[in-house]
Amino acid sequence: MAACSFRRSIASQLSKVLDLPQENLIKSISAVPVSKKRRVADFQLSIASVTEDSSSDRLAQDLNLQAQKLAERLKCDAVVSEISTGPGTVNFTINRELLAKSVLQQVLKDGSEYGVRSELFSTVPRQKAVIEFSSPNIAKKFHIGHLRSTIVGNFIANLKVALGHDVIRINYLGDWGMQFGLLGVGFQRFGNEEKLKSSPLQHLFEVYVQINKAAEDENTKKLAKDFFKKLEEHDEETLSLWKQFRDFSIEEYIRIYKRLGVHFDEYSGESFYSEKSQEVLKMLEDKGLLQKTIKGTGIVDLSEKKDLSSFSTVMRSDGTSLYITRQVSPSVDLAAAIDRMNKHSWDTMIYVTDKSQSNHFQHLFQILKLMGYDWAERCQHVSFGLVQGMKTRRGEVIFLEDVLNEVRSRMLQNMASSKTTKETDDPMETAEKVGLAALIIQDFRGLLSSDYQFSWDRALQSRGDTGVFLQYTHARLHSLEQMHGNEQLTDVNVACLQEPDAIAVLQHLLRYDEVLYRSSQDLQPKHIVSYLLTLSHLAAVAHKTLPVKGSAPDLAQARLCLFEAARSVLANGMKLLGITPVTQM
Repeated sequence: MAACSFRRSIASQLSKVLDLPQENLIKSISAVPVSKKRRVADFQLSIASVTEDSSSDRLAQDLNLQAQKLAERLKCDAVVSEISTGPGTVNFTINRELLAKSVLQQVLKDGSEYGVRSELFSTVPRQKAVIEFSSPNIAKKFHIGHLRSTIVGNFIANLKVALGHDVIRINYLGDWGMQFGLLGVGFQRFGNEEKLKSSPLQHLFEVYVQINKAAEDENTKKLAKDFFKKLEEHDEETLSLWKQFRDFSIEEYIRIYKRLGVHFDEYSGESFYSEKSQEVLKMLEDKGLLQKTIKGTGIVDLSEKKDLSSFSTVMRSDGTSLYITRQVSPSVDLAAAIDRMNKHSWDTMIYVTDKSQSNHFQHLFQILKLMGYDWAERCQHVSFGLVQGMKTRRGEVIFLEDVLNEVRSRMLQNMASSKTTKETDDPMETAEKVGLAALIIQDFRGLLSSDYQFSWDRALQSRGDTGVFLQYTHARLHSLEQMHGNEQLTDVNVACLQEPDAIAVLQHLLRYDEVLYRSSQDLQPKHIVSYLLTLSHLAAVAHKTLPVKGSAPDLAQARLCLFEAARSVLANGMKLLGITPVTQM
């Protein structure tokens, strides 16, 4: 990686002067973000990170003085052409010809692996990760929280796979519980076999809404209880109906997830653990962790002083309990976690849900620890905030497909009325991919934990920091390559790329591995999003000021090389986020 060899070269000189091991210094040398206002150096060393005295109250002027003293002891060489100091930093400018040559060679050679091969990741062990995300409830709304869980989980899985980890994607469906008693009775009353086959999600939702209106009726309540009891006793007829609900729903989910560019390795669900959760209760009892309250509910004391100041309810008074929703009963989740460990021997397990479930997961991990499972420390809850105000023209979002259709039709409309739109081979497909990019970028721009107000108009703007702008930039750079022949760019003399706008793109490409590293550490997509938006803005400026057409052949080839590298990295980053780059727009 070009950035790695530059960092290493700077570190080797520093290591001699500071008498510190080279490895320790590499992490302290970072690429400098490009500035629109002024020319910046390529790398900087933060003085605070390499000086012995780590007290935080050191004066800024001391650090500046130390930076100046250190800079005086360093020399320029074949790699570094200029050394300067900033506030508490020593700045290094790389030889301009070498910068262009190394960066472009590396990007075009590594292709989709550019950045992920960086030595920044050399100390990160390859791991097996189980990621549970999306997890809708059969016969209920696929709400915006499920959509967020789906795209966030997909991003984390993509990033881990790109970094060489082994990833298992699990969709943990709400497919069991008392509501299936109600749904079963509803289907017997209002169901239709044909509709169940052709549009299961919609039909089951309608049946569930209808039967819910009658749910207060004592007779209906009794029938629902009986139906569910039969399910638990593995009665063939009821089980086969339930299995149809589940199988047809999964088939339709798979089709819709495909439109989102998402897939799962496993469709699991609460139904798998209904019996295993009874075993978990027995284990809790055997370990003396299960306590009964006066009302007869089963709880686990999680407080440090064992004074019940914090506890988790794991069982209802009638001993059934276990199919209450996630927020209430962790015993099904306990069974699922233990089972996944036995089955997959994972190194890390990540649950992606909204932040209202933070308590639930905290309790889950605590109980697992009390049960003696040390691996509970390797479980992680990635939580996200709530989205307000997402509505389709038909009103409130009920099905994921409504959102996908809405974003496609709005995008088609925008493309039809836009002056810059070219004829595309498949406008529907293009509109869907561009619209999805818009949704994903609007969602990923801030911290995942923050709530935000959804706006179709803001998401679908073609200018500014949007997914539409990223797609537009990618399509534009792609057509530039097509227009000027797709011949292999070898032996191109890129040393002529000395204009400030070309240097800015090169400097930005240099930073990609650090950005990936940051996102891999905190699992926040926003670092990659803001990197790609800046890359698109820089490429747009360069596209204006550095024409390929009409330039001398050598210069035209060098500029093409620069634009191809920018498009390649843009495409890589978009794919990590779960966006399919379009080539026409």
